[in-house]
This record gives sequence, C-alpha cells and structure tokens, in this order.
Amino acid sequence: MYQLLDPSRFVVFITGATSGFGEAAARRYVAAGGKVIATGRRKDRLEKLQAELGADNCYIIELDVQDRAAMEKAIAEIPAPFDAINIVLANAGLALGLQPAAEAVLDDWETMISTNISGLVYTVRLLLPGLIARGGGHVVTLGSVAGEYAYPGGSVYGATKAFVKQFALNLRSDLQGKNVRVTNIEPGLTETEFSLVRFKGDEGKASAPYSRTKAMNAEDIAESIFWSTTLPAHVNINKIELMATTQAIGPFDIFREG
Repeated sequence: MYQLLDPSRFVVFITGATSGFGEAAARRYVAAGGKVIATGRRKDRLEKLQAELGADNCYIIELDVQDRAAMEKAIAEIPAPFDAINIVLANAGLALGLQPAAEAVLDDWETMISTNISGLVYTVRLLLPGLIARGGGHVVTLGSVAGEYAYPGGSVYGATKAFVKQFALNLRSDLQGKNVRVTNIEPGLTETEFSLVRFKGDEGKASAPYSRTKAMNAEDIAESIFWSTTLPAHVNINKIELMATTQAIGPFDIFREG
C-alpha cells in the first residue's frame, strides 16, 4: 500500500503568489499544515495573503522574477524555518496580446520571454542546490496546453510554454540520483486574472474566452499541483495536462483560397 508524503512537512517556495494558481496553491499547502514562501510583485496582496494564512505559516517576499540579482538576494535572506525549502513552485508567468505575429508588440514578446523563461530558470537554478543538499524535494513548473498545441495569436506565449515543458523534462534527466522530482503542470481553459493581464485590463476582451462555458478555476489547478507532490517519493508525475470538460483540441487549421 502506498505511503503518501506528509504535507505538514512541506516548505513551498511559490512565485506569482499574488493571484491565480500561486495564491490558490499557497492556501492549499497551508491548509494541509505546510509552510509557504509567497513571492510576487504586488506587496499589498502578499500582505493580505499573509494576514489570512498567518505569519507562522506564510513568509512573503516582494519580488519580480525577472530581476536575477533581487532573486539571489531574497533567496539568500530567507529565515528559518522557511529556508528548509523542499518544494519549488515556479508559477510566475503571463501572456500579453493575441495579435498575429506580424502585428504583435515586441515589448510584449520580450516581457513574456523574460518572465516565462528567464524568471523560471532563475527560480529553479537558484533553489535547486538547496533541495539537493537537504536530501531531495520537488520542482513544479507551470506550463500550458499552449506549449503542446498551436493557436492563432499564441506564437511567443506558446513557445515560452514549450520551453517550460522541455526544460522540465531535461531537469528530470539532470537530477537522476538526486532525489528531486520534477512535474510540469499544463492547464487549459482556466478562469483567473490571466486574460485580464493578457488584454491589459480590458474586461470585455478578458471575459470573452469564458463566455457561455464552464472553465476550470485556480483551485482545480492547485489541487493537481498538491496531488503530484504528495504521492510516494518513488513516484514522479512527469506532466499533468488538464483541460476543462467544455474544451477540446480543435481540427487542423486549413487555409482555403477564394
């Protein structure tokens, strides 16, 4: 019979914890008795989350994952007992715009690359040595079905999530024998602030993808993250691809003249 891991012993470092998946995951781990280091750019939201979860359970860091020097400093200064990190949830990421590639804003592309790729690799690289030194742990990356399947307007966002997928797989190879598991979470249609960020505050555009359908929510994804990390230590879930029941993979896009 499986011996599940004890979540009350988890110390979880979470990027992008001010909303969506990261915020929901922080609540899920603390509810199970774990501790979290919640990081993000919006200090007011971090303080609200800490007040909700309790300072003994939630340590907060105002942090932009794109800033490597700030990441290095913040990680080096995490106090005990929060410094005994054994789960890294590299969640921070975003999409900006939905224009065709020839019309896309280059600044948006650069921001997606800096956050979804550079910010993720900074997070993982800076925290991995500690996981290994403490005898093991779990790295959870946040990909997307966009890293598996193409869609119009998703050129660079989808490419960044394809990077996340391959990075996670390569980590698995690099970490053989280190007792560190790696899981890539690939959500589909999920109603969070994701679209509001993508469309830069335009609520009409942001709500359109969820109109007349039943999307997943942040708690659904947090539960999948939690489940993957609580399995027995000898079991590694390479990836979890989730889609709302109301979402499916569409037909091939075929251009026809005339």
